Amino acid sequence: MFLDEPAEARYGFELMRLTGLPSGSLYPILARLEAAGWLASRQEKIEPSAEGRPARRMYQISPHGVQVARAELAALSAELRPPAPGRRRLSPEGGIA
Repeated sequence: MFLDEPAEARYGFELMRLTGLPSGSLYPILARLEAAGWLASRQEKIEPSAEGRPARRMYQISPHGVQVARAELAALSAELRPPAPGRRRLSPEGGIA
């Protein structure tokens, strides 16, 4: 979801709805990703009384996060790609499949 629209900031409840993760799982993950420099967060600038709700913390993937996520997805895709005909592949249990 972050890579689909890197310029779009998202808030916690939206991320909970999109991922199906409860807040107790999601927020620690967001904190770790932010600490690693993959996400940036900011407090929404609103007037809570005018909006009728508190300001949200908005999360956005960082340029470094985009780069790392794309590299990791490419590596995973290569790992999951079926071997070329005639090439053997290591089995998960060890040895050659």
